[in-house]
Amino acid sequence: MLKRLIFIGLLLLLAGFLYYHYAPRVVKTVHPETVDSRKAKLEKKVFTQLQSDLQNIGLTDFPEQLLFTAFKEEQILEIYAKAGEEYRLLKSYPFTANSGKLGPKLREGDRQIPEGIYNIEYLNPNSSYYLSLKVSYPNAFDRKQAKKNRRTQLGGDIFIHGKSVTIGCIPVGDQAIEEVFILAANAFENEISVIIAPRDFRKNSTFPEITDVNWEDELYQQILTRLSTLK
Repeated sequence: MLKRLIFIGLLLLLAGFLYYHYAPRVVKTVHPETVDSRKAKLEKKVFTQLQSDLQNIGLTDFPEQLLFTAFKEEQILEIYAKAGEEYRLLKSYPFTANSGKLGPKLREGDRQIPEGIYNIEYLNPNSSYYLSLKVSYPNAFDRKQAKKNRRTQLGGDIFIHGKSVTIGCIPVGDQAIEEVFILAANAFENEISVIIAPRDFRKNSTFPEITDVNWEDELYQQILTRLSTLK
């Protein structure tokens, strides 16, 4: 019994260490940045970097409506912008690190990137990973399935962020997160959806079998239906 308690204690210490070092916390500084101050510093630079990409889809300014897709197998974050009546692919960013395996996030500390349809809850201009965008995991579907399976402690603090480390978030590096952050800041008044999938079902429609759950087909059909609306 004593050995078991010591082992559990060591696991908790390790979990705390990983969270402290890898979770994208808000950094407390003497003069903290705001979303507006970040925009003031970065907007002109980012617009110059993205100008040709915007022109390619028929835009002359930052888009007012965005949709993100993230594919774990391909390790790609895609940014779609509303141009006219449809969403068009504006730019893609490779993950700079990866964590976990194919399959949804089930519990705190499992190092899984979630899978599902989420939105951006808020922008963090003072992240410990430079800049970050909060993803709304767990959503209603996650909570529903957890209740069925009597799972608690689902975890949270899932972000798209800078740098090149992760224990369940989506890192894209510092230059990329500047672009993603400024795009999101300009479109934030309109809901920004985030579709996170095990793979791009438009290119490979095979649903992976997930041994830990029996509801993956329901989840993946929801994701496929949403992806099918994008070009």
